[in-house]
Formats: sequence, C-alpha cells, structure tokens
Amino acid sequence: MGKCGAYGQAYDFQVESDARAAALKKCRGECTAVTIKRACAALSVDMRNPCGAHGYAVLPRISSSLNAATRECYKFGGSECVIRAWACDAKG
Repeated sequence: MGKCGAYGQAYDFQVESDARAAALKKCRGECTAVTIKRACAALSVDMRNPCGAHGYAVLPRISSSLNAATRECYKFGGSECVIRAWACDAKG
C-alpha cells in the first residue's frame, strides 16, 4: 500500500519474497508491503481526500479486517472512509 490510495496485490507465489516484489511492482509510488498468512487484510481510504487519512488491518476473519481498517481510517481523520482493497490467503 502507498500514498493516495495506491496498492498492489500478489498471491499464489511459493516464495514470500517473490510475492512481495510482485505486489510492490503493481503499486504506484513509494509503497509498503504487508504479508498475510492465515489471515485477511483490508485497506481503507478517505474518498474525500484519498491522499489523506487511511487505515489497514490484518486479522483472522475478513469481516473483522474490513471493520478495523475502516475504524483506523476514521481514527486518523477520515470523513468518508471506504474499503479500497482486501485479500485473504487460502487459510484466512
């Protein structure tokens, strides 16, 4: 994930470093990779100001990660936070 709602995803790689590199390549700008194992991740951004507040969460269940990511966005000053991206691994 990166600034202004940027994100990239990669999955089904046998080597974590390959997946990380592929996800970062898809993300525009300076991005940070978040690895999930037996979990779900969600990214929320403020649609009024996509370059402003955002939040993310990695939790065992998709519903929990979606709710937590949205709460984090509002916590950091978002006014219209929406889920921009989400993913679960096969065990999440």
